[in-house]
Amino acid sequence: MERTTVNPVPWSVEMGFNQGEIVSGQTRTLYCSGQTAMSGDGKPQHSGDMAAQVALSLDNLEAVLSEAGMSLANLVRLNVYTTDVDLLFQHYGVLASRLGAAGVAPTTTMLGVTRLAIPDLMVELEGTAVA
Repeated sequence: MERTTVNPVPWSVEMGFNQGEIVSGQTRTLYCSGQTAMSGDGKPQHSGDMAAQVALSLDNLEAVLSEAGMSLANLVRLNVYTTDVDLLFQHYGVLASRLGAAGVAPTTTMLGVTRLAIPDLMVELEGTAVA
């Protein structure tokens, strides 16, 4: 698989995401359901703690990727849904540092939503990965 970034402007790379990515060659694609701050037995965790919810959501996304034989490095698309965009930006470093450590800057969209499926949850991460 070959990945080619498409960045007509530099500011997005400085924020940790590419404007576009071309993926070519023989690939496998994994479409991940939205991952939230849920425990292994399906209970919401870290009510009111955005940083902890982002970290656990990433852990859960990594678990899905790992089960498919992939890692964060395989992400080509990340959709971020949050009930509080301003609060998420205060803790965006949690997300950016983990993606940076994986050496990846997936195309990203962040959306503010009224609520997520479970009221205590503040962030949901939905990814697409290619290997």
